Amino acid sequence: MISVIIGTHSIFSEEILKSAEMIFGDQENVGAVTFKPGEGIESLVEKYNTLIKELDSTDGVLFMVDLFGGSPFNAASIIAMQHENMEIVAGVNLPMILEVLGSRDFSSITELLRVAENSGKESIKVLTKNINIDEEII
Repeated sequence: MISVIIGTHSIFSEEILKSAEMIFGDQENVGAVTFKPGEGIESLVEKYNTLIKELDSTDGVLFMVDLFGGSPFNAASIIAMQHENMEIVAGVNLPMILEVLGSRDFSSITELLRVAENSGKESIKVLTKNINIDEEII
């Protein structure tokens, strides 16, 4: 199974994983890494590497991070650039995580990366207000 590592600034990674598990139930082979004030890239690389060793990463690792170019992304990049079966997607959101968790049993790392990218984009919706609302409905 492909392991999933969610890496974000502060405790967002832990909390969004809790939200996903609230919907999908407890998940195996998934971990969260936090980047806290005062920490550096080296600390994040160490946290990622420790988690990779704890998870079953034989089929690959998908890093899901908050910001492209942010420290969690940069630290994951250092690791992913050294391994062919590791990918990174930035802009993590709850619908993206849910789609990835639901697809990883039957997807390759490359397919899972596309699932993450597409579901992240498709989950952004805007409420279109209809000006001609019947006042009786309100």
